[in-house]
Amino acid sequence: MMLQSFATAIFMISAAIQASGVTVPITDALVHGLVTINVGAGNYMLIVDSGSANTWVGAKTPYQPGPNSKDTGETVTVHYGSGNFSGKVFLDNVDLSSELVVSGQSIGVAKTSTGFNDVDGVLGLGPSDLSSGTTSGGGVVPTVTENLFTEGAINSNLVAISLEPSTSTHEGEIIGEISFGEVDSSKYTGDINYTPITLTSPASTFWGLDASFQYGASRANVLSTTAGIIDHTTSLLLLATDAFKDFQKLTGATPDTNTGLLKVPSTETLESLFFQVKEVTYEITANALIWPRALNSIIGGEAAGIYLVVGDHGSPSGSGLDFVIGYSILRRFYTVLDTGNHRIGIATTPHTHDTTN
Repeated sequence: MMLQSFATAIFMISAAIQASGVTVPITDALVHGLVTINVGAGNYMLIVDSGSANTWVGAKTPYQPGPNSKDTGETVTVHYGSGNFSGKVFLDNVDLSSELVVSGQSIGVAKTSTGFNDVDGVLGLGPSDLSSGTTSGGGVVPTVTENLFTEGAINSNLVAISLEPSTSTHEGEIIGEISFGEVDSSKYTGDINYTPITLTSPASTFWGLDASFQYGASRANVLSTTAGIIDHTTSLLLLATDAFKDFQKLTGATPDTNTGLLKVPSTETLESLFFQVKEVTYEITANALIWPRALNSIIGGEAAGIYLVVGDHGSPSGSGLDFVIGYSILRRFYTVLDTGNHRIGIATTPHTHDTTN
């Protein structure tokens, strides 16, 4: 429910922000990005998740209701790939920045949660249909982005995410931004190439797209055109099991028992991996395929070890979700999650070819 006073305030400020959009900084948690936002009377550090749609708080810092907080009486439960939470549903004001406020946002307040150590919850930027069936009231929960657009606070029903690779071992550094409602031309190079959301299920439920993967100068086939997703909370690039095995053979990598990642003896023979979306080919450089060596200790690796950020999805190709382009790779690309036009945009950035390893 939208409070009239907030709606009026939002429409008054919208004219001022429409020209440039509003951005929210992303800080680095090494395997995913975080944003700090205000909900009710508290500030919360939330994971930036393009693979889910519910926004919730309370995993670490207890929820602090504000003057406009409303307990709906409903409950909510969401299961993730490596965790879950359950609790109550509130309607509350969400301050994304001093310029950007959404009122009456459906917010989950965790009673219990697993897999969310040292964070307060999740900012869900996935398609809203992912929230279907998560609350006791049923139905779909509009995302923060959708409510901002409905209230007139942003020009377009989209978010654009800009990131850059790690350059140090320090968590908490600003390494990107979320732009609500508009793209930021200073953050990407060349053109943004758009592709419609795939029609193949279950990838079609997420930010899903059709793509193929090839390795090296010979462009050896790794994965023929198939459906997968982009997900800013999955740490690695995950490939269907058969494609993962082909990638392993092509690179000469071996599984490392300490880290669970593939390991190569040197960088001399490691080549780029390419993925093609429609007629556009993107290069994932050899450096981008390597886990940052400065961070080897946090995954239990050897200081000089060369570990790869490509993992096994755990299912054969043809399952309808054959790859996940995760955080490690997305740090080198600009992505536009365009709900209004049901499409995904991808562009290169000044960091696509960084040699950080």
